[in-house]
Amino acid sequence: MKYVIILAMMMVALGVSAADLQREERMASEIEDAILDGDPVYLRVDEDDEGYRFLAIYTEAEEAVGAALIMHGRGFHPDWADTTNPLRVGLAERGWNTLSIQMPVLAKGAKYYDYAEILPEAFPRIEAAISYLQGQGNKKIVLIAHSCSFHMVNAWIKAGRFRGADALVGIGMGATDYKQAMIDDFQLDKLTVPILDVYGSEDYAAVHRMREHRLNKIRATGQSDSKQVKVEGADHYFVDKGDELVDVIASWLDSL
Repeated sequence: MKYVIILAMMMVALGVSAADLQREERMASEIEDAILDGDPVYLRVDEDDEGYRFLAIYTEAEEAVGAALIMHGRGFHPDWADTTNPLRVGLAERGWNTLSIQMPVLAKGAKYYDYAEILPEAFPRIEAAISYLQGQGNKKIVLIAHSCSFHMVNAWIKAGRFRGADALVGIGMGATDYKQAMIDDFQLDKLTVPILDVYGSEDYAAVHRMREHRLNKIRATGQSDSKQVKVEGADHYFVDKGDELVDVIASWLDSL
C-alpha cells in the first residue's frame, strides 16, 4: 500500500489523475443548474494543458467573518443533500463565506483501500481552493472535512503541506470499510490550530472506537479551543440533522 501511495503522489506531480474525472463532470452537469444558493466556479489543479478543472460552489455571507472550505464524503459532490449542502448554505447564513469543492471520486462501489490510492490527488485541490478563498479577500479560513475527505486532509497533513488554514473541523473521522484499517494514524497532533471533532451518536463503529484516541491527539496540540462533540441522534451522514451540525460548527467557530 505504501508504494501505491508513493506512485499516486508521483502521478499528481506529473499532472496525471487516477480519479474518475468523467464521473465528476457528469455529476457537475447534473447539479450545476440546480444550485439555488451560491455560484458554481471551476478551479484548476494546475495551469498547463495537462491539468484539469473541478467544480466548486462559492456562497457569500452578508457580513462574513471568514470562509469555510467544505469537503464532502466519499463519492459525492459539492452540493450533496446530506451534510454538504446544509453546511455550505447554513454556515453562510451564520456569517461564513463557504466554498464547497469536488473531491476526487472513483467508480461507484469503490472502498476505502481503493480511495487510499488516490489520497494525494486531493492535495492540489485543497490548495487551489485555499488560494481561491484568499483571492476573494478571506482572511480567516477554516477547513471542514467529512468522512473520506478527512482521510485526504490527514494525508495532506502528513505530507507537511498543511498551511493557509486557521482551524480544522473533522466530521466522522476515521470511517473505513469492514476489515480495512486506517493506513495512517491521525495526524491531528501535528497541527497548531484549533480542531473540532464532530461525530454522531449513531455513527459508524470505527468512528466511535477511535474517539478517545482522536481526543488524545487533539489534546496533544495544547490548543485550548479544540473540542470534541457528539451530536445525539445523528448517523454518519447526519441525515435530517443538518441544522444541528451547522449549529455545533457555527457555535464553535463563534467561540474562537
